[in-house]
Amino acid sequence: MYRAVTRQIEVTVEPNFLRERSSVENRQYFWSYTIVITNTGEETVQLRTRHWIITDAAGRMQEVRGEGVVGEQPVLAPGERFEYTSGVPLPTASGFMSGRYQMVSESGEKFEIDVPAFSLDSPDSKRVLN
Repeated sequence: MYRAVTRQIEVTVEPNFLRERSSVENRQYFWSYTIVITNTGEETVQLRTRHWIITDAAGRMQEVRGEGVVGEQPVLAPGERFEYTSGVPLPTASGFMSGRYQMVSESGEKFEIDVPAFSLDSPDSKRVLN
């Protein structure tokens, strides 16, 4: 599991390779990832936008920006959490993702929080240690 905390908002990520949705022969690999966002602060916040950077094993980058997550812009009061699962395809057997969410506090202040960079590894990927 991967974890980041920004301004008392904790984001954890757990990626999962989906062999049944992947095809090594067609160079299509698919992962799901479950994200939990927990407000450990004192102020209610709302997630407004997402910004992802997805990098495959060949170094090709793709940026994804959009409103909310999985069609929602969750509001988190102190102590509340929001969990969702989404997915990502890659043409390589490994890669990684990183990102940020734009949040807004109940006082109207906009700020960004980090999503921890996380690795997308399939059992078919070859590990290289430097």
